[in-house]
Amino acid sequence: MAPPTPTPTPTPTLTRRPAGADDGAPRAEEPRRGAFARAVRRNLTAHAFLIGAVLCFGFFSWYPMVREVVLAFQKTENGVVSWAGWSNFVYVFNDPDFALAWRNTALFTVLALLLGFVVPFVIALVLNEFRHARGYLRLLVYLPVMLPPVASVLLFKYSYDPGHGLFNRLLELFGLPAQQWLQSSDTAMLSLVIASTWMNMGGACLIYLAALQTIPGELYEAAELDGAGLLRKIWHVTIPQTRLILSLLFLMQIIATMQVFTEPFLLTGGAGPEGSTTTVVHLIYQYAFNFNNYGAAAALGLVLLVVLAGFSAAYVRLNRAEQE
Repeated sequence: MAPPTPTPTPTPTLTRRPAGADDGAPRAEEPRRGAFARAVRRNLTAHAFLIGAVLCFGFFSWYPMVREVVLAFQKTENGVVSWAGWSNFVYVFNDPDFALAWRNTALFTVLALLLGFVVPFVIALVLNEFRHARGYLRLLVYLPVMLPPVASVLLFKYSYDPGHGLFNRLLELFGLPAQQWLQSSDTAMLSLVIASTWMNMGGACLIYLAALQTIPGELYEAAELDGAGLLRKIWHVTIPQTRLILSLLFLMQIIATMQVFTEPFLLTGGAGPEGSTTTVVHLIYQYAFNFNNYGAAAALGLVLLVVLAGFSAAYVRLNRAEQE
């Protein structure tokens, strides 16, 4: 039997494709284009949220600042706005309450630093030594911050009442005479500082406590081996290790206390006895809403802005020079 004859295999023919024809096969550029498109969409979403935040910040923060600068050089008479040059600043500087407001504001800032800067740090040192119920104690310290400021101020106003207030009751228990806390020019400013310290020390305490917990225990052990006592350990170990936080909160507290308004406005009506609690921000409020002189209010606000900005720049520069 003869073997079968093999069938010849057809020779494949190459078909020339016209230029630009697509055979449907994926190319190397397509994955790159898809990744690029996804990155663009992802970044567009992120930038959309960012642009919204920037617009809100600019509208509610930067625009009022720019508007204040413009308003400081304008005056309004019978609904007609015109440029006033430096007349608003001249009016503010010649106001007898100008020096009084700055003096009271400086006094409040100094007293607030003595109490509001030192007391939270001491409380944080004490809380850092507790090993049990630390979370409960942190909540207890931070609780005043969670209360509405107006409610806290009104609570202190009731406690300062000369007839049946809590503070005079405590003084009577110790055999001390009752005080006219808010009615006397000698104690009005101190009363504001006590209320402000109690209201705002919770946040600083938690920040200090977080900084204290980052200090290595080996540093305290080495200090004990060198014979250092409690005060020397705080001075040579605790304060240097928390210097950055102390410096930052010191600057922030000065900026905040120089703009105090809620406490004097609600406790003493703003001016207080013999003008002892008139502050710069309250004087701005008087210019704007009592005298309808928005140009003077903007001028004084601009002066306050320049003073705080200059102090902040000088403070940061000095700290940077010391660190270098």
